Amino acid sequence: MQPNTSLADAIGLIGYATDDMGIGGVLKSRVADFRVDEIATTITLNPKGRFTVAKITLTNWETNRFCNNLAKKLSISRNRIFFAGTKDKRAVTSQIFVIDAPQFKVAEIEIPDVVIEVLGRTHQKIGFGNHRGNRFTIVVRGCAHQDGTAMTEEEALAEVERIKNSMHEKLGTGRFPNWIGPQRFGSGRAVTAEVGRSVVQHKWDEAALTYISKEGEYESPEVATFREHIRKHGITQEGLDLAPEWLGYERRMTEHLLNNPDDHIGAFRKLPNNLQIMTVHALQSVVFNRTLRKRLEQGMSITTPEAGDLVGRLDERGQLSANNCVLVEERTAPRIGRNCQ
Repeated sequence: MQPNTSLADAIGLIGYATDDMGIGGVLKSRVADFRVDEIATTITLNPKGRFTVAKITLTNWETNRFCNNLAKKLSISRNRIFFAGTKDKRAVTSQIFVIDAPQFKVAEIEIPDVVIEVLGRTHQKIGFGNHRGNRFTIVVRGCAHQDGTAMTEEEALAEVERIKNSMHEKLGTGRFPNWIGPQRFGSGRAVTAEVGRSVVQHKWDEAALTYISKEGEYESPEVATFREHIRKHGITQEGLDLAPEWLGYERRMTEHLLNNPDDHIGAFRKLPNNLQIMTVHALQSVVFNRTLRKRLEQGMSITTPEAGDLVGRLDERGQLSANNCVLVEERTAPRIGRNCQ
């Protein structure tokens, strides 16, 4: 299933790897249909460590909102909670958090739809992106043929097998185009990459105002009215009054600009650090999606490097060091290609 055309084009998610018809169906029909288990890097536990390490399972929680709630419960700054990545909201997610708070206080926390398993203490923090990856368990409901008639489970699995075989023939064994999906960009409001473009261009006024006011496709009338007011009239007290309470980031950014009209960097910094970084990651993801599509369209390999590609080694944590990347040339392509197998 592909997102609507305007969103798909904005995030570079156009086209398919094969010509197979697919199985249709609906993702995330129920919260429990989508499970994300983080594959964490090793954290060394030490009973004398400053930080509490916990494995936390969230059901239908947006990661940043959970962190704000947890910080409030612990009476600490939001910046004293560390994690490797934001996860899908409409899902059951499990990941490691490192929290600068006493272990017994973390263990006592009770929040609806949250399970906290304290693992111990550590001297280590973790940073954004400091994990090996994620393992997904996904239920697809309502699979159907092109004419709308329902597929049986056997028919759906047979079609999946055909798609796997098609990708095997076209791309190679066990290979598939790992496009980055809409959740990276804001599923109903593809704002993060657009903000990221302004950030890398140091256009902080555009970055802040785009985040506050960019129109979303499925937003409530109250939110739509607020964003439209900002687009038409700029930052005003009336606009702030129109902002629903649950738009916490937009409200804080708007309030900051009311008090500091020229401090757009300060307004942008009202976003959590990980969300600030995510805007640039989202822009990189658009480039990745479009590059991947072009390689497929031109019949290029998606796993064997060709002249002009940048190639680097992954460390034991699965992290790529950009400083050690090399540019593939015609003369070095065969050797580098062998090393990438």
